[in-house]
Amino acid sequence: MRLLAKETAIYGLSSIIGKFLNWLLVPLYTYVLAQQADYGIVTNLYAWTALLLVILTYGMETGFFRFANEQGMNPTTVYRTTMASIGTTSLLFAALCWVFRGQIATWLGYADHKEFVGLLAIVVAMDAFASIPFAYLRYQKKAIRFAALKLLFVFLNILLNIFFLVVCPMLQGNGWIDAWYDPNYGVGYVFVANILATGIQTLCLLPTILAGGKAEQNFSGALLRRMLRYSLPLLVLGVCGIMNQTLDRILFPFLYGGEDAQAQLGIYGACFKVAMVMMMFTQAFRYAYEPFVFAKQKEKDSLAAYADAMKYYIYFSYLILLGMVVYLDLLKYLIAPSYWEGLRVVPIVLWTYIFQGIYFNLSFWYKLTDKTQWGAWFSLIGLVITFVLQVVLVPKYGYMASAASSLVCYFVIMLLSYFVGKRHLTIPYDLKRIAIATTVCLLLLAGYYLLGGMGTWARMGIGTGLIVAYLGIVGLMDRFMASRAH
Repeated sequence: MRLLAKETAIYGLSSIIGKFLNWLLVPLYTYVLAQQADYGIVTNLYAWTALLLVILTYGMETGFFRFANEQGMNPTTVYRTTMASIGTTSLLFAALCWVFRGQIATWLGYADHKEFVGLLAIVVAMDAFASIPFAYLRYQKKAIRFAALKLLFVFLNILLNIFFLVVCPMLQGNGWIDAWYDPNYGVGYVFVANILATGIQTLCLLPTILAGGKAEQNFSGALLRRMLRYSLPLLVLGVCGIMNQTLDRILFPFLYGGEDAQAQLGIYGACFKVAMVMMMFTQAFRYAYEPFVFAKQKEKDSLAAYADAMKYYIYFSYLILLGMVVYLDLLKYLIAPSYWEGLRVVPIVLWTYIFQGIYFNLSFWYKLTDKTQWGAWFSLIGLVITFVLQVVLVPKYGYMASAASSLVCYFVIMLLSYFVGKRHLTIPYDLKRIAIATTVCLLLLAGYYLLGGMGTWARMGIGTGLIVAYLGIVGLMDRFMASRAH
């Protein structure tokens, strides 16, 4: 638990700092971009890139950890084999998208900006390829190097966005700037900044990309076939999983209709970003937890360790939830006032991230038992739920239905994974402590919402007291039950 906490702290620090700094691009976009519809374009296209990234990695990241930790397996061979596979498919994808960028842009509704599609296709291909060197750094416990390279991209992306969207417009009239800068290109410079930052990060990964052993360790066709058999079910799982996360922003322009569809999507996307603190924590935990689980499976106390990890994940998730809800009146200034109407989705999104994180913790029963087909089934069920709810409700209720569909999806598949998993791998989750913490959290949230008629500062002051009460109650409960157990 100490090792997991240490690595979660390193990954978490880099992830939280990185995501927070990237988070600061939201006010930049909402205050600088001319229209809410411009941010709608960013929201829509980045939802597509998230989906494509999962397709292009096709479960091989998890497959790498699975086989690199297998007894008798050479980790270098696993790494080089994975790199060869991902590198080939990423190159083919980038080439095809560049050739057909015009047709793809027309289908997406961006016929006048086919270059957006070409730029993002190259970004996605580079990110997919880089995912394996980053996984190798995690396997080697090089958390600091991993964090530094991730933060490098964030800093570059932010600086380039500021340069293109703020500095260049201020320097118009300068001969050098006017020679290449087009002020009407607007949102396009968001994608230009991304590809430049991604390219530099990839160059910095070259020492890890080129890492390897002897020639005979570089590639194994037989190993690749084994890895694909293990990983391809994870592709279905991953595609359905990421669609459960992004389908709302992908489908919204098609379902909502009307001239303001992109503007409504921009409002939803901006307010969705406000809830990203929960996603940052979940992502940081995932980076440390995945290699931890596969390494820990060789030890006798592994199941108890998984149960402890779940418990503490839930404790901290509820703390973040309470903090975000209490201080939402301050956090709303991250986005322009014209977007505030969408802030009501934030609590829904926070609960969605919590259920998503619990589902991720539960998912290891089928990864450890090589029954990854179950993950595919759960994700397919979730996708059906998300799709049906969105098709039925979004045309009438807009982005509130988008948020609610994701919440219902993750709640259902979380329960399914738990009850099915009990039959295959019995992990002694401490349901009593989790239930008490959940009850305390819900009661405190209800108490906070009853303060709605009070002034903002008074409400936040009392809310801060409720957060302290949560920490005290859960801490005392945990100690008391631990002492009774001994």
